[in-house]
Amino acid sequence: MRNFIIFLFSLFFAHAIGAQELNCTVTVNADQVNQTNRQIFQTLERALNDFVNKSQWTKRIYNENERVNARMFITVTDYASDRFSANIQIQSSRPVFNTSYESPIFNYKDNQFNFQYIEFQPLVYNPNVFDSNLVGVISYYVYIILGLDADTFALEGGTEFYKEAQQIVTNAQGSNYSGWSQSASDNRTRFVLVDNLLSNTFREYRIAMYNYHRKGLDILGDNNSTGKQVIAGSMRLFETMIQRRPNAFLIQTFFDAKAEEIQNIFSDGPKVDIVALKETLNKVAPFYSATWDEITY
Repeated sequence: MRNFIIFLFSLFFAHAIGAQELNCTVTVNADQVNQTNRQIFQTLERALNDFVNKSQWTKRIYNENERVNARMFITVTDYASDRFSANIQIQSSRPVFNTSYESPIFNYKDNQFNFQYIEFQPLVYNPNVFDSNLVGVISYYVYIILGLDADTFALEGGTEFYKEAQQIVTNAQGSNYSGWSQSASDNRTRFVLVDNLLSNTFREYRIAMYNYHRKGLDILGDNNSTGKQVIAGSMRLFETMIQRRPNAFLIQTFFDAKAEEIQNIFSDGPKVDIVALKETLNKVAPFYSATWDEITY
């Protein structure tokens, strides 16, 4: 009987550990705030790390080595009573098959992050209710991170996670917090990001995410030439996309994460058609033209 109880406890413990999807470091920086008592910011940082890493975000079981690596940097610009003005930088990465390299997937700064927080208040995500902008924004980006990661391993594998993020957006519409609405003057809101990810208008983005990582990066170690050809072909998918929607938000987010990596990949042999590649890159991401100029051959 005792052994059976130990077995059940072990099974439950293993499930609880496996259910943790993220390996995320949350950092709260309040250097810009003139506040003598720094305890509130330290408490907030600990609470957010526990919230992100110990919550069960999906019904899937993740082994320790499958947890998604991510970082969130919160910079507090103003604080009074329980009200915070801040911005948040989100970064995530995924391992490349048969290497120790982590490929950057998402690198995005959200400047519209105001919230209320009372020290030691519990942080709990309820998918049916929006009662905290702090919980809402963090939960939203957790699901964006999980969705983007899943898209790199399976074609459109992140759909279920994007739908969770979209539900948070829907719940937030009456909150009056900035960053959630569909705005004609701002095409970089949380509404727009997840709406684009789920839209067929931008389907090439998700195909490119899968091809670039699963069919390109993951085979570079075994077949460098083929891997590079696939990655170069992924860039051409963005050409199709910009013909339909020039200056698409998703293209900007892709190259904000990937520009340096692309430059490094194609500056090492075997050769591909660098002239054609640079032409494509300058069409789809002219804001990184200086980086493309550094690709040598």
